Amino acid sequence: MQARMDGQTGLPVQSLAVYRASALRVTNGVNLGEPLANAAELELADVYELRKQAIRERLTVNVDGDKLRVAEGSELGAPGHDLHLDCVATFMAGSGNTIEVLLLVETDAGGLIEGTYFLPFAAMQPDVEYVLVKLDENTVRTRLSDVACVAFTRGTRITLANGMQKPIEELTVGDRVLTRDHGPQEVRWIGCQTVRATGAFAPIVIKEGALNNAHDLIVSPNHRIFIYQRRDAVHAGRAEVLVKAKLLVNGQNVIQSEGGFVDYFQLLFDTHEIIYAEGIAAESMFVDGRVKPFLPEDVQARIASEHAYAETPRAFELRDGMLEPSVAADVLRSASGS
Repeated sequence: MQARMDGQTGLPVQSLAVYRASALRVTNGVNLGEPLANAAELELADVYELRKQAIRERLTVNVDGDKLRVAEGSELGAPGHDLHLDCVATFMAGSGNTIEVLLLVETDAGGLIEGTYFLPFAAMQPDVEYVLVKLDENTVRTRLSDVACVAFTRGTRITLANGMQKPIEELTVGDRVLTRDHGPQEVRWIGCQTVRATGAFAPIVIKEGALNNAHDLIVSPNHRIFIYQRRDAVHAGRAEVLVKAKLLVNGQNVIQSEGGFVDYFQLLFDTHEIIYAEGIAAESMFVDGRVKPFLPEDVQARIASEHAYAETPRAFELRDGMLEPSVAADVLRSASGS
């Protein structure tokens, strides 16, 4: 997932791999024959199917604080039109698996709807029935931030195979990086995007010494840190846990820093890895249906399927709500041995 600064507006630009709303239509229910629409027009329990010829296209947007607009060069929409984060719709497939879909609505200068698009957070298959089971209009912004935010910030020093450290922005494809489980591994792809550091996009600062790190580690909120607990402070039932950086915020040695812009860098390897950033074990980029369409073709070829690029179940992940801020400090003390 890459982004850049728009040469005309100076605003951050982000690209999303979306479907047109017409690609997902009701095959059984109240809105029979109708395409996916905004939340006000959707009916729970309607059954949808993805059209066989449906393709994901690039919707490029300017990010200006809380506002989104269609950017120059977008495959979809008209440059300058507003984009509204409408809702997150949850669908259930016949297998019982659920898929969340982010709906975006494009409007013209007069506020009239010009287009509706959806970004699935997992792969969707044609000729599979998906039942609409939930609509959420409250967490849309946060869910958008999930799309590209498993990232390190500019200046983060990554440990190489030879033990030396190099700032992430100086890494190149082919550099060999030390991984926790598979030794030296080559970097296959490096992504970079610039976003406004506010709200759900504001980076998390793990201050010097919090995890025996010699320097501050600054990462995106959803970036997962690998922690070995000397005592089970979170009652996970195991020593090794993965925890999103935002869950470690305690207002003391882990804080969220807002203001200005932030450059986020992603590192991709042949498999999902645990690497070392400022000496702290943290995850590399994980490829799923949201990210894969933006990778170069040769990189996609290495990842034959989403099943092939599997996340190693080496550690238990602490989910949102499982770690109270008051406990975060204990987790850090336990992990650092302080």
